[in-house]
Amino acid sequence: MSSADKVIISCALTGAVTTKKHCPAIPYTPIEIADEAKRAYDAGAAIVHIHARADDGSPTWSKDTFASIMEETKKRCPVLINWSTGGAGPMSERISHLALKPHVAALNMGSMNYAKWNEAKKQFAFQFVFTNSFDDIIGFAKAMKEHGTKPEMECFDVGHTNSHRVLADLGLIEAPFHFSFIMGVVGGIPATARHLAFQAEQAPAGSRWKVIGISREQWPLAMAALSLGGDVRVGLEDNFYLPHGEMAKSNGELVAAAVQMAKLSGRTVATVDETKALLWPRGGSN
Repeated sequence: MSSADKVIISCALTGAVTTKKHCPAIPYTPIEIADEAKRAYDAGAAIVHIHARADDGSPTWSKDTFASIMEETKKRCPVLINWSTGGAGPMSERISHLALKPHVAALNMGSMNYAKWNEAKKQFAFQFVFTNSFDDIIGFAKAMKEHGTKPEMECFDVGHTNSHRVLADLGLIEAPFHFSFIMGVVGGIPATARHLAFQAEQAPAGSRWKVIGISREQWPLAMAALSLGGDVRVGLEDNFYLPHGEMAKSNGELVAAAVQMAKLSGRTVATVDETKALLWPRGGSN
């Protein structure tokens, strides 16, 4: 079976914005996050993407909190760990946790207007300028290389995707490159299968890429990614709802739906060991 037939399923467990009021299954504490990581792993996820939160649910960049999450997760399962680095505020406040040497870390690849538009109310549900300068992008990439962490280049538009050339020229990323195409944010590339195919064409041959569909766009885009040979991410950070519209009771339920979708597409879900071989074909993962 070729590497294109293997699907890496990632799960974004909690995010930084939504709360238990939005969805009761959103985890806050290190133990809750680790329990959700285990549910995602048991359902078929090879990678879990993690934001840290204080016990009250507010976002935190505390290195100690990230360390607790990593410790609790490793007690429960061998899933690959992917730290977030994105958010507001100075880069210096969002980098210390990389010293914990996660397998993967998200690297936002450009600035943009980041918003969600409410058509019924004719107003923004939220909107802000998401700032990621090249200085910060390069700084994060250097830290990831120093700690042996593979950058997951998060691209909200085509310019973000093509900016990987700067990091490659500086020797800060190694093939196979690892891209995530985030779709469904107002200010970014439209969330359609046609635009996803165009994004995928920008990735160099041999790269791994996945789609991150926001809210109800998640499942149609996951289907498109599977047909195009890409990987998928699900999880409560991005979307609360199962394909039939019911709110998920755990991240594991969302992963299970993605696994079923992958099987229906004729592809096979990659194990943790297979994922390591796909992302680090020459070895060297943390």
